[in-house]
Amino acid sequence: MQAAIRIRSGGFALLLALLTLLCPGTQSNAASGPEIDASVRATLNQFFHEVWSARDLANQATAILVFPTVVKAGFGIGGEYGEGALHVRGKTAGYFNIISGSIGFQFGAQARSVIIMFMTDSALAGFQRTQGWKVGVDGSVAIITVGAGGAIDTNSIRSPIIGFIFDQKGLMYNLTLEGSKITQIYR
Repeated sequence: MQAAIRIRSGGFALLLALLTLLCPGTQSNAASGPEIDASVRATLNQFFHEVWSARDLANQATAILVFPTVVKAGFGIGGEYGEGALHVRGKTAGYFNIISGSIGFQFGAQARSVIIMFMTDSALAGFQRTQGWKVGVDGSVAIITVGAGGAIDTNSIRSPIIGFIFDQKGLMYNLTLEGSKITQIYR
């Protein structure tokens, strides 16, 4: 029993150390609002270029939350962290971070981009009224797969919150944001 507690405590300490490395330590090391905005614009442009019907889908969305770079790293215990911005009608409405932790076989690091679209006013309102919004608890995000030629059937999407995950090679499949916590930050 005591060995299990020590392992859990050691694992928690390792996760905390990993997240400390991933998370910006001071305000001076953190990205500024204009830096985040520039990264968000570049990520959206890449997304619109890669998925030809994405712009139509974005125009239907009430708001879009973009995390240009979410870094995931792990050695047995992993964590991920990224900063981004919420766009409502094309204007920045706030800055947010995304953070999560995991336990299991994992080794290495990777970076990916995450785009979350709020398709209804009520889905956006639910997100905005919750401090520390947790995916899968406060709301579900349906990860969308893209068909041949970068096509999305925008008429078949019925989920109030949808998400896309991609890296430098393109859209990624069979990934989840489940358990990620999204919190407002001030820049």
